[in-house]
Amino acid sequence: MSNFRIGHGYDVHKLVSGRKLILGGVEIPHSLGLLGHSDADVLIHAVMDAIVGALGLGDIGKHFPDNSDEFLDISSMTLLLRVRELMESKKAQIVNIDSTLIAQKPKLMGYIDKMRENISFVLNCRKDCVNIKATTEEGLGFTGQQEGIAAHAVVLLEIKNTAAKLI
Repeated sequence: MSNFRIGHGYDVHKLVSGRKLILGGVEIPHSLGLLGHSDADVLIHAVMDAIVGALGLGDIGKHFPDNSDEFLDISSMTLLLRVRELMESKKAQIVNIDSTLIAQKPKLMGYIDKMRENISFVLNCRKDCVNIKATTEEGLGFTGQQEGIAAHAVVLLEIKNTAAKLI
């Protein structure tokens, strides 16, 4: 018997000088990077939050607190691997991921394919199960003013060998 679960994730980080810009595990040339305790990869953080939410396990702050030295400057791809291990422990697998990056600059289209490859590799799913879109906000808001970058992700998981419970 299978059970399907949907999760939604959202993350935002401030753009600052002196940091690398990492999105979807790809280092993107830019004069600014994202500020955070880890590498601040907003796309991976949104995907992880969506997965953890679909599993009913809270949020990534619960699993990877930003006051722990263990996670200082850690690659978000390493954290994504840990989320995959959580999924596997619950007998869950990715059906699909749909995500959106919101950034005025830099232009991200040329990096999306590599981001999809990175995410699908770490989560052990087909690349065509991972969709990433990029949009601007036409100069509006904190992302439009290039103060930060945001990401949304929706994930559908299939959990195998579980009895569906009606509440």
